[in-house]
Amino acid sequence: MPQPPNILTVAGSDSGGGAGIQADLKTVMALGGYGMSVVTAITAQNGLGVSGVHAVDPDFVALQMETVLRGFPVAAAKTGMLFSAEIINAVSRVLREQEFPLVVDPVCVSQSGSQLLQKDAVNALKECLLPGCALLTPNRPEAELLSGMRIAGIDDAALAGEKLHALGCKAVLIKGGHMESGIVVTDVLCVAGESPKTLPQAKVETGNNHGTGCTLSAAIATGLGKGLPLRIAVTKAQEYLNLALRKSYNPGRGCGPVNHAAVK
Repeated sequence: MPQPPNILTVAGSDSGGGAGIQADLKTVMALGGYGMSVVTAITAQNGLGVSGVHAVDPDFVALQMETVLRGFPVAAAKTGMLFSAEIINAVSRVLREQEFPLVVDPVCVSQSGSQLLQKDAVNALKECLLPGCALLTPNRPEAELLSGMRIAGIDDAALAGEKLHALGCKAVLIKGGHMESGIVVTDVLCVAGESPKTLPQAKVETGNNHGTGCTLSAAIATGLGKGLPLRIAVTKAQEYLNLALRKSYNPGRGCGPVNHAAVK
């Protein structure tokens, strides 16, 4: 039996278990990887919202990363909630020496509206972490923030993808979940040097969609860690998330998570 690829997530902790580090590790294991984690922030949250955020000292974030990297060969990594410019700078300094593919999920605001990235951290994200990353996975509001343009539909998403390439990303996946749609959700994959590709999925009507962005980016990182080409890693991750949404349930009050244990 082949050994699972080691997948690293650098993100915040969700005490409700549906997003962040917890969602990432569940996803990695469900898809056949071995998950490792670096915690950037501790949140107090549940399905009703975020009650508080406590950021981890940037030097300790770096120490977590350095310790993991000394002990494990990493096949791929993803970042999620990084919260501050100081944490972003610490993370990027360590990652600068690594060659594995990096998926950046630019977590800015929670689904309940809580700010998960400080305003002065946006420039640090653009200048320090995005250059050279294998894939950036913003939703529409995040893509608008990073590109500086309004996105009303697929054509705008493709144009925003081109603008984000200019920041140094090798590829950008602009997620369509926040765009108006009746029966489909269309993500737009923009790879440097190629025409934008639309990747539609059937829309799932559910109120249990906590952690979708974390789950998708962790699934893509796992696919890349297995050696899959980018587009295949993305489409397989889409399929997994779609299934997890269709089989989602609510373990408590408020917005429930996707079902990370969903299998066909």
